[in-house]
Amino acid sequence: MAKNTLVVPVVKWVGGKRQIIDEIIKYVPDSFSTYYEPFLGGGAVLFELQPKKAVVNDVNEELMNIYEVIKDNVDELIEGLKRHKIKNDKAYFYEIRELDRDREQYNLLTPVERASRIIYLNKTCYNGLFRVNKSGEFNAPFGNYKNPNIVNETTLRAVSAYFNKAKIRFTCQDFEDALKWSRKGAFVYLDPPYDPVSETASFTGYDKGGFDHNEQIRLKKTCDKLNKKGIKFLLSNSATDFIMDLYQDYKIEVIQAKRAINSKADRRGNVDEVLVMNFEQ
Repeated sequence: MAKNTLVVPVVKWVGGKRQIIDEIIKYVPDSFSTYYEPFLGGGAVLFELQPKKAVVNDVNEELMNIYEVIKDNVDELIEGLKRHKIKNDKAYFYEIRELDRDREQYNLLTPVERASRIIYLNKTCYNGLFRVNKSGEFNAPFGNYKNPNIVNETTLRAVSAYFNKAKIRFTCQDFEDALKWSRKGAFVYLDPPYDPVSETASFTGYDKGGFDHNEQIRLKKTCDKLNKKGIKFLLSNSATDFIMDLYQDYKIEVIQAKRAINSKADRRGNVDEVLVMNFEQ
């Protein structure tokens, strides 16, 4: 299946991999049976590789709903986004953002309405990211952009076409469960919430849950299980002492990534990250 260069991420996601995609691709095996990605996020690596067979997962229900709607109802989604574009202003943004405060009413929204809402908020909120509070409510403020690209019809249709050509299974569950049926010959790319480089650097707002050191250790044990099964994996994380020590038995490559999402401009810039793998390329 020929790659389509129009297949790119449809939402901006914290920790997105578009900045370092070339570095990541260097370490992807030349051939594999099924591609697994248990922390899908914005999907930059999936869309760059465009595998014929994949199992992709994220614990964020709203995100996975977006992908399923793009696959099955892209025309309706585009129409919904066009309606948001016509009304876009600060008052309308907060009206749409507040919809998830009443869970009973929110649950009455169709999958298409939920997907168009999240994409609209993602395109118009400050810094263009997905952030929720501990109750799971979207809480990023209005971005006040002059001409946000709310209806990116070309990208949406390209991604929809890819989803329908390839054999892709979408799941929304714990990362360990998402990998349960992986077999030798598969390739797994893992992009978990990063270990914070300082006490104030943690960003876990993409989901109401967190990802602390215990979760990082559980993920490492999952990588050990993959390794024992003969499954190749590649993992991204921050280059903290904790992560370097945790994965010391595996091959570690330190790379530099440019990170733009930070409330303080002087904190933005190049940071060390690691790519961990259990194979030689």
